[in-house]
Amino acid sequence: MMTTASSAQLPTIVIGAGMAGLACANYLHRAGRPVLLLEAADAVGGRVRTDITPEGFRLDRGFQVLLTRYPEVERLIDYGALDLKAFRSGAVIRLPDGKETTLQNPLQRPMAAFSALTSRIGTLPDKLRILSLVKHVHGYTSGQLISRSSTNRQTTLDFLRHYGWSEQIIDNFFRPFFGGVFLDRSLSTAANFFEFVFQQFVQGEAVVPALGMQQIPEQLAARLPTGTVRLNCPVAAVEGLTVRLASGETIEAAGVVVAVDGEAVARLLPNATDEALVSTPAALRWRRTTCTYFAAPASTSRPDKLLRLNASPTGLAHNVAFPSDVAPAYAPAGQRLVSVSTHGEHGLSEAGLTAQLRRELTAWFGPEAAGWPHLRTYELPFALPEYPAGQPAHQSLRLGAHFYRCGDYAAYPSLNAALASGREVAEMILI
Repeated sequence: MMTTASSAQLPTIVIGAGMAGLACANYLHRAGRPVLLLEAADAVGGRVRTDITPEGFRLDRGFQVLLTRYPEVERLIDYGALDLKAFRSGAVIRLPDGKETTLQNPLQRPMAAFSALTSRIGTLPDKLRILSLVKHVHGYTSGQLISRSSTNRQTTLDFLRHYGWSEQIIDNFFRPFFGGVFLDRSLSTAANFFEFVFQQFVQGEAVVPALGMQQIPEQLAARLPTGTVRLNCPVAAVEGLTVRLASGETIEAAGVVVAVDGEAVARLLPNATDEALVSTPAALRWRRTTCTYFAAPASTSRPDKLLRLNASPTGLAHNVAFPSDVAPAYAPAGQRLVSVSTHGEHGLSEAGLTAQLRRELTAWFGPEAAGWPHLRTYELPFALPEYPAGQPAHQSLRLGAHFYRCGDYAAYPSLNAALASGREVAEMILI
């Protein structure tokens, strides 16, 4: 079956209802352009999804937070409607010897956070260098930081060492904290992205919507006219300006935006004119993570709304969070939700990983953790696109006269980049 319309009414077809595709569709709709959003999954959001268990736990697919000072998020998202709940700025760090250190506002108030009681995290010169970097990032806009070519050519680890930080603070703070943000404890991610993210944590908050991260894409989808978003609608091929669905249906388009990952772009648009699409292998490599959820009694320890970071190079519980301490709707009454993230390859079965995590959590939180029920494990091999040193922060989004791509893989790994690429493609179409 073919779906047709007059040329004046042909929609721009956006393939993929992740954050980039939703942003593109929203900006096109605002400008009065007809748009059709095709999504293969059963809900919008792409990598930003939340599942609700029969018991009433809300499980984000991978531990995620929203950084409130992301400029593209501030431009597009209605914060008030999301009822945002903030983590406390700081972290509890478990050092390799098993002892813990609590840092309050380590990026916003470095001298107060790294007090004499927490000096094992770093030296006095280390603390002064953090204060220096705080002042440095205040002197730039976020766009200027992410576009800095000098730091783009460095890895984050090289940047930290060149700046003068000791190996002590690199291993005990930067690897567990920013390694969790990048899903890259080796800190091989380009340093301009480190500066950008550092600024976001200095100037804003880390939050979650009260009802889970999927509320963000659902807010954007709700702004589109009824019928604009078609779910369970996989695309088989793009043939000129005809989009062929897996069902056999074909739809004529005024233009096509592929808002899925880079490999799918190459499959759907094999004749795209942008050579960077296939000549930049890094754009098709991904960071992986595993998110394991447990339930704990509500009486387990005192809620402090702080992220737990593991500085041990051998541990598998890289970071631990209690989302329901921040947003109570994440867990049913009388329960706490425990989120444990393991970055990279671990080589274990789900049962093996769960057992090892229970042992580590027991050492961390006490014997009661051995009995925490396992809720669900999410293996996320495509959690974030890699962003190595030297990869441009702004790659071409135009693939041909009427063909475009958007997504954070074509820029840098973040929700901000996904939204920005969707907006930029919409602006190209509207010219």
